[in-house]
Amino acid sequence: MNKQMQSTESKLPEPDIQMLKVNGLDMKVTSMGNGPLVVLCHGFPELAISWRSQIAALAAAGYRAVAPDMRGYGGTTAPSEVSAYSMLHLVGDMVELVSALGEKQAVIIGHDWGAPVAWNCALLRPDLFKAVVGMSVPFVPIGSSDILSYLRYAGIDNFYLQYFQTPGVAEAELERDVATSIRKIHFSASGDGPKAVTFGMLQSGKGILDNTVEPETLPAWLSDQDIEQYALEFSRTGFRGGLNWYRNISRSWELMIPWRGQVIHQPSLFIAGECDDVLRFPNTQANIDNFSVTLPNIRGCHIIPEAGHWIQRERATVVNKLLIEFLYSLHDVS
Repeated sequence: MNKQMQSTESKLPEPDIQMLKVNGLDMKVTSMGNGPLVVLCHGFPELAISWRSQIAALAAAGYRAVAPDMRGYGGTTAPSEVSAYSMLHLVGDMVELVSALGEKQAVIIGHDWGAPVAWNCALLRPDLFKAVVGMSVPFVPIGSSDILSYLRYAGIDNFYLQYFQTPGVAEAELERDVATSIRKIHFSASGDGPKAVTFGMLQSGKGILDNTVEPETLPAWLSDQDIEQYALEFSRTGFRGGLNWYRNISRSWELMIPWRGQVIHQPSLFIAGECDDVLRFPNTQANIDNFSVTLPNIRGCHIIPEAGHWIQRERATVVNKLLIEFLYSLHDVS
């Protein structure tokens, strides 16, 4: 099945790769197609290549599909200061990327950590981001406390968000063998991975990789070539840039307080895998149940059977169809 997948991927047209000056960063940007702009934001630990199938499908459907390596990842600058990874920095990057591309508006799509970026781009700049899609992570309105405070209040001290807080700890674990870390995380958090434990709840005194397993064989959506590409970049950059996003959770909540109570009025869409552990995280289901209030113009909430966390790769064909139907519903393309 891997050979079939590699053969299919090899038939995709090659996207354009360019380096742009964006918000004080050198940003590596992957793009394809012409038409209305669609920006795709990846999560952790991923890169712009996570959107390879969507870039090709959206371009073929009449859109200009653009996926950056996000701040701290891959070919994009990774500032050394932890404080340089707040949500306002991340939203600012996408605002400036649209400008650098010479565009006035965009639809923004995000997965995993890219989903909060996409949601908050729509929340903070409705003039610029005319529609939004979140995958895996639902829209979470600005609450009365941040999730780290909530976890402490609930007596939880072994959630992966907490493990990622101390600089150097997760880096040491993940960088010991980068290819193994990528392979185990991507497989274990997928719909093909083990179902026995909640991925985000760590064992006492253990690291995140202790919640993962080695796949006996790779699923069709995850090839040896994919792992090699990810491992090559993360071996060069390390994981600190991506981990610093987690280290700004409390700071980002404080900075976002002025938008408490605001909802997203633009057309929106949510997609997740039925087996995605994020759906079992604290308050996730409550936030999904509240979409009619927080996302009053939501046009679909799709939970894909048997799929896991890496939904745009695990179920590329289904996700591409949902995205194109959503985009066409905006009347950008006849």
